[in-house]
Amino acid sequence: MKAFKTFVAALAIGAAALTSAAFAQDKGSVGISMPTKSSARWIADGDNMVKEFQAAGYATDLQYAEDDIPNQLAQIENMITKGAKVLVIAAIDGTTLKDVLQKAADGGIKVIAYDRLIRDSGNVDYYTTFDNFQVGVQQATSIVKALGVEEGKGPFNIELFGGSPDDNNAFFFYDGAMSVLQPHIDSGKLVVGSGQTGMDTVGTLRWDGAVAQARMDNLLSAFYTDKRVDAVLSPYDGLSIGILSSLKAVGYGSAEQPYPVVSGQDAELPSVKSILANEQYSTIFKDTRELAKVTAKLVDDVLSGKEPEINDTKTYDNGVKVVPSYLLKPVLVDKSNWEEILVGSGYYTKEQIEN
Repeated sequence: MKAFKTFVAALAIGAAALTSAAFAQDKGSVGISMPTKSSARWIADGDNMVKEFQAAGYATDLQYAEDDIPNQLAQIENMITKGAKVLVIAAIDGTTLKDVLQKAADGGIKVIAYDRLIRDSGNVDYYTTFDNFQVGVQQATSIVKALGVEEGKGPFNIELFGGSPDDNNAFFFYDGAMSVLQPHIDSGKLVVGSGQTGMDTVGTLRWDGAVAQARMDNLLSAFYTDKRVDAVLSPYDGLSIGILSSLKAVGYGSAEQPYPVVSGQDAELPSVKSILANEQYSTIFKDTRELAKVTAKLVDDVLSGKEPEINDTKTYDNGVKVVPSYLLKPVLVDKSNWEEILVGSGYYTKEQIEN
């Protein structure tokens, strides 16, 4: 009799689990459109969102467009056709989605811009990201402190790199950095040896490390044959690796010719290892696990008829509307705090970084 009761109880638990799974599927599908798998951070973003949305009871449709705009448009259209209730989109080019987002709006589908603002459309409902201006501030501050500029040291030669001009975030990163660097450039403590400034000149299309490396090659051969470059503002780790490769090729990285102070962003594993090897100086950690959690909760609140939590209603004007946003705080990482921040948070294991 006891065995029979146990069997019945097991059946009841199984039935409850099936009911729960069926109920979860009733919450509908979330389409997740990511730009590329060429960057480790976007892979992490996609995986984290799938985990969070499925835990909240949603089916997910995760697609990577491999930096091909027509491919991303086709993938989003397919998500709309398949009946997604919400689209979470990290755009390749934030100016190309106006027509497909109109289709989404016509179908009553909510749109969340994820980490990259979608421009020129009134059909962007919310935006989840990090404080992108502050990212630039932190990058530039790390350079200024490492050089000792505020202690009166200098002048130092610096070169500037920007992100992809079709990514709205790139302008926030650059403007944040220049808010720190420009006063020192004006005072003569920092000297842009090439004279190249402004996103129209220093931008790096598609955040391509090979493009950054080629530009650094050109800068070194044209402007630094008889002087050294002391710092490089790099907005992203993938660019930093290319920049460092260029520097190493002409003799930087030795005791006589140490590397310049090179910044970065995203705390990608190769760059964290580079920091420990005294190559790259710093990076910016943006915990994509937290961004995924915030995005999943926002979507769940919207679909449940609740008022989602928003902490910025002024900053992100996409050309048609100010998009209600939730901003997370970025964290500067260098050799002094990598273990506390990256290992302590569980983002990496110590073995991953040191091996």
